[in-house]
Amino acid sequence: MKRYSAFAIAREALRHHTGWERAWASPEPRKRYKVIIVGAGGHGLATAYYLGKNHGITDVAVIEKGWLGGGNTGRNTTIIRSNYLQDPSAAIYEKSRDLYEGLSQDLNYNIMFSPRGVIMLAQTEHEVRGYRRTAHANALQGVTTEFISPERVKELVPIINLDGPRYPVLGGLWQARAGTARHDAVAWGYARACSAMGMHIIQQCEVTGVRSEGGRVTGVETTKGEIGCDSLGIVVAGHSGVLAEMAGFRLPIESVALQALVSEPIKPCMDVVVMANTVHGYMSQSDKGEMVIGGGADGYNNYTQRGSFHHIEETVRALVETFPMISRLKMLRQWGGIVDMTGDRSPIISKTPLGGCYINCGWGTGGFKAIPGSGWAMAEMMAKGAPGALCAEFGMDRFREGRFIDESGAAGVAH
Repeated sequence: MKRYSAFAIAREALRHHTGWERAWASPEPRKRYKVIIVGAGGHGLATAYYLGKNHGITDVAVIEKGWLGGGNTGRNTTIIRSNYLQDPSAAIYEKSRDLYEGLSQDLNYNIMFSPRGVIMLAQTEHEVRGYRRTAHANALQGVTTEFISPERVKELVPIINLDGPRYPVLGGLWQARAGTARHDAVAWGYARACSAMGMHIIQQCEVTGVRSEGGRVTGVETTKGEIGCDSLGIVVAGHSGVLAEMAGFRLPIESVALQALVSEPIKPCMDVVVMANTVHGYMSQSDKGEMVIGGGADGYNNYTQRGSFHHIEETVRALVETFPMISRLKMLRQWGGIVDMTGDRSPIISKTPLGGCYINCGWGTGGFKAIPGSGWAMAEMMAKGAPGALCAEFGMDRFREGRFIDESGAAGVAH
């Protein structure tokens, strides 16, 4: 793999950019691999990357039924933060945020990480108490956050209206080292690094069945033929239940659509991310000037990836009170992603009843921010055959045993 650098750009400019190689190869699948990862989104590619980097396992195939990064990785709103309440959540999200800070250098690929900061608005007295509690919990966890005053919120976000008639801004939970990254670039950077290690990224290859013998996985059936493996990782977000059924077990999840939209580009007016859970809305401004807007997940189970009018109406209506200026903007485009929700709004990173089969799912509305940490933890579990400290609490058995990691307030509504 040729390294990207300023010198490489200058060299290629002199020869009219004829020397650039493909970022990743597109090979035909072999008959067998040591490890198969189903799902070439951020989490799946990160798992493959850390299998190679941390554990020296490079005989890996990443199988994707569509195109690389075409699922939730390319359909989210790019928010990165780690200000979660429960200790296991804060640990894995902070690991992820920390990895994001150096990911461009690690992958030799610009993921456009922007530590612009995230404010979670407190617009009721209940939220004030809740966010103060979270700030204290974060201090014990080693996660740097603080509860700030309405005046400080206005200083950070000049376009905000603090005195909304229904929900005035009473303060906010501020994480200065949180931010955003380019979602596509994260997937592309991991894919390029995996391909350079000799891993196979196989697109347009749908898994149609999981093969097993004696209670242990032996491979998968795909639209490109049967492929054998020693270990199987299922990392397919909203379709986790479908793959789990193929493997012979059920998951305690439900799949729903999560919608978002962007406005027409405008001049820079907001350089932080603002989340308003009380009114079910959040907003940031992209590098191109678009206002990126989203809200709560749909209230019914579905697999659609298209937007709907009622979401535009509900989300924009909620945010106009807090940000009056957006009432004058035109919508540019709208989309949806399929998220898999657990009962406690925390993920599942776990061994499964099928030997050699592991699953990473249930990230709900917070999957993008967790990509590096999730891949790190999943790779460790697959390499060692047992969960490490980072994901030990996120096993499937917690639902049977009642060991819930309740993050409904931090993860159930906004990103």
